[in-house]
Amino acid sequence: MNATGGYAGPGGTSPLDAIVLAGGRASRLDGTAKPALLSGGVPLLHLALDAAAGAHRIAVVGPDDLAAALTAHPAAGKTVLTREDPPFGGPVAGIAAGLAALGEPAPPTWVLVLAVDVPRIAGAVPHLIHAVSEEPGADGALLVARGRAQWLVGLYRADALRGRLAALEPGPGHGPGPGPGPGPGPGEPRGRGEPLGRGGPSGRGASVRRLLSGLRLLEVPDPGSLSADVDTWDDAERLGVRPGAPPKERP
Repeated sequence: MNATGGYAGPGGTSPLDAIVLAGGRASRLDGTAKPALLSGGVPLLHLALDAAAGAHRIAVVGPDDLAAALTAHPAAGKTVLTREDPPFGGPVAGIAAGLAALGEPAPPTWVLVLAVDVPRIAGAVPHLIHAVSEEPGADGALLVARGRAQWLVGLYRADALRGRLAALEPGPGHGPGPGPGPGPGPGEPRGRGEPLGRGGPSGRGASVRRLLSGLRLLEVPDPGSLSADVDTWDDAERLGVRPGAPPKERP
């Protein structure tokens, strides 16, 4: 945090922005809207906004019916609601939409990328900022839990994300590239320049792993299930998450 209560970017020289991804189908939750699920009586959307509250600006990527919940949160004044193109186009499309929404009046230097279905996500943010502050040459950091990269609990250089998004559309005569090779151990940076392969200019249908695989990323061990997400009702029960309001928008 800086003196005004906001997050400072790595090195303390610039504020950072945040993207909250809240537009998935939740097919393994019978279509239940994840942003409205409750943890400790608080909607997961509000917990994600709490995690991002120290950011300079916040882009929430999700359906229009989230507007009322956003208005009820203290961070509403610096939050914009946008939508991936097409709706339900996947998290990479959501990242693209969030970056576009944050591009005015000036693009951010650093951006948090936070999934809405992670109840304990607020505790992850300081670990991400600290990791990148200790390794200035990195393109970002993400939490890793039990060997699994949590791509959507991460802090990334916005220009690096934009560059990789621009590379999603292969040029004429270029097909999909090879998959990424073995990754580094926790705390070690990934290499640059791996080809992306399939994906459109909006990121529709592309995998987050392939989007980020070309960046030099620090893998930060999750110190206590901070990145645990709610994909199934078993996950919800384990994390103490309960149903909230039913969804108003169906795929």
